[in-house]
Amino acid sequence: MMVQVQATHRPRLPLWLVIAAGGIITAVSLGVRSTFGLLLEPIADGLGTDLGSISLAIAVQNLLWGFSQPIAGAVSDRFGAARTLAAGGLLYAIALFLMSTAEGSGLILLSGGFITGVAIGAASFAVVLSAVGRMAPPEKRSMMLGVVSAVGSLGQFVLIPIARWLLDNGSWQRTSVVLAILTTLVIVLAPAMRSVAITSEGADDGMSEENDAASPRPDLRSDLRRASSSRSYKMLNGAFFVCGFHVTFIGVHLAGFVDDAGISATTASTALALIGLFNVVGSLLAGYLGGRMRLTMVLAGIYGLRAVVIAAYALIPTSGASTIIFGMAMGVLWLSTVAPTGAIVTQQFGPTNAGALFGIVFLSHQVGSFLGAWMGGEFVDITGSYSIMWWMSVFLGIAAMLLHLLIDESPVPEPPAGFGGFRLAPVGTAAVITAAGVAAAFSISTPVEASTGPESTSSSPPSLYCVLGPMVHERSGPS
Repeated sequence: MMVQVQATHRPRLPLWLVIAAGGIITAVSLGVRSTFGLLLEPIADGLGTDLGSISLAIAVQNLLWGFSQPIAGAVSDRFGAARTLAAGGLLYAIALFLMSTAEGSGLILLSGGFITGVAIGAASFAVVLSAVGRMAPPEKRSMMLGVVSAVGSLGQFVLIPIARWLLDNGSWQRTSVVLAILTTLVIVLAPAMRSVAITSEGADDGMSEENDAASPRPDLRSDLRRASSSRSYKMLNGAFFVCGFHVTFIGVHLAGFVDDAGISATTASTALALIGLFNVVGSLLAGYLGGRMRLTMVLAGIYGLRAVVIAAYALIPTSGASTIIFGMAMGVLWLSTVAPTGAIVTQQFGPTNAGALFGIVFLSHQVGSFLGAWMGGEFVDITGSYSIMWWMSVFLGIAAMLLHLLIDESPVPEPPAGFGGFRLAPVGTAAVITAAGVAAAFSISTPVEASTGPESTSSSPPSLYCVLGPMVHERSGPS
């Protein structure tokens, strides 16, 4: 049997330049994506369609991002992050240009949903982080991944106000064109992510990552079998699903929730921008803590605090001030989960196939994103309230915290003799967690919604209504 060698990579440029380029690529990719929450209602109003139809396009975008991510990660592992990112940046720009020409929800679904989802998968932080993780020294990996995430989060802080200004002074079509032009930066910066492969003995083999396919390396199929046999890896999938649900529901639907509360759209835009700014602090802090304590403990703390912050926002009467504070608090906890999660995958399986294996974990994240975007719009259309979604988010945060307390982040051993083939089930895990979350949210919010009408005969205690009532807002418009 051929001995498999875990290869690391040396950057062709100084590592600080690689980190800066990776951060800017992430900033553009995620920053442009974060503006879709602002585009949601202008597109629906401009095309004369319902909110649920456009929410579906964003939900499909997140789902396609998830399904394309393991493929993009495997391509990046095999042929290089630079080529993968450049292709993703080009497709991203094409999709946004195409979306600007839409005259109906069908083209929005195709361009803003399917094509954009695949493009983000190839031009996403997952590809960037796996590349930087291969090049960073193990003792500095967590901190450097945190720096990339921190720089990347500035994209949301910068681009949301720009998108808000473009929408206030023009059309959503022009905004889409400007964002399309901006995504070409990914193509320009992609070559900075190239590296040179180094064997575990430290010898430079003289080959770039794009040409090291012939060098001895752990087989992806073997690592997938290890992943399939690992309970900890499966729990990591389930926990990252919660991250996707949280950030996409809030990013897409916070503006609508704030509008229903009678607060100006500028407040929601400011809160979303502050999420990006304060995520700089959160990502750097998570990277620092990840180098000094167990990564699973860092992540358990982040998800537990998310549950507390969301519950506090649910219990306090909604106002401009509470929304701004919520944005700042959630910002600290926003993408701070990404670097520790990626670092755990690298610790469990080594750097060679980290892109593909993190891509599978990210698929779970995007299943959560799909449900957060789609269910947010559908529940509002059906019930006129965001209440169920907020309380479901609280429950899921607690579930993710508990999962991380059970995860073993040490290297995953070979599966036992006779173990079957690859059989991960991120969608099944997500379905169980989601079903439990919906049940918990309904048990909390349904009595409240039944109590809101003047003719209600609900026997819910007045104190419960007083506590949960601020989260229930009836959407205006014809019934």
